[in-house]
Amino acid sequence: MMDEDEFAAVYAATYKPLLGYALRRCDTPEDAADVVAETFATAWRRAADMPAGDEARLWLYGVARRVLANHRRGVLRHSLKTAALRAELASITPARDETPVADVFRALPGRDRELLALVAWEGLSVAEIATVLGCSHNAVSIRLHRARRRFARALRAAGIDRPGQVTPALQRSAT
Repeated sequence: MMDEDEFAAVYAATYKPLLGYALRRCDTPEDAADVVAETFATAWRRAADMPAGDEARLWLYGVARRVLANHRRGVLRHSLKTAALRAELASITPARDETPVADVFRALPGRDRELLALVAWEGLSVAEIATVLGCSHNAVSIRLHRARRRFARALRAAGIDRPGQVTPALQRSAT
């Protein structure tokens, strides 16, 4: 079995060549660093299997080759899952609302949009929003009241003051 000092010596002698090997085969330096780190983690776990002398270097190249193959399979799996998710989202994502009300809504501060959306689109109660935001029921009530007032003022400023011009979900939030 290889002790820590022997492993450290093998590491010092092989780190740079293995990093070069990985850099030439990975898309990013970060991926190469991950491959080398996993190579040495595997080598440490299997230190009893590591041959002595120059054979250790060759053995590590073999470990790095298998780690790199696993990395490539993981990248491919990730790419396939990402493509499938994008396709699924494209089929269910509604078209962007380009109405004047939507423009006013998008112009609100993010904190107001989030509160109004949690009420109108997600259908959450004040108590549920308090849980989501990690604050008190009272704080949500006050913030929601202020957000509704700001939204109503912004709607009036945009010339939208008749309830019929506002979609039902946003109308509930604007009042």
